[in-house]
Amino acid sequence: MLEDNIDQARIRLSPDGRMSRADAAIFLGLKPKTLSMWAWERRGPKIVRIGGRCFYRLDDLRRFVDGEAA
Repeated sequence: MLEDNIDQARIRLSPDGRMSRADAAIFLGLKPKTLSMWAWERRGPKIVRIGGRCFYRLDDLRRFVDGEAA
């Protein structure tokens, strides 16, 4: 079966729909460094900053993947 050969990504999601940069990178199929550079360049999916850390909301990532403005 095809499903047996596919690794499932494990993404941690907070109760309010936030995830870390590492988990967002897994969700998008990118490297965390790419998201870091995009944040520095002020492009890519919308970021939520809490206590100096960057988080991404699942809804914002889905909009980004769909090509909608974040």
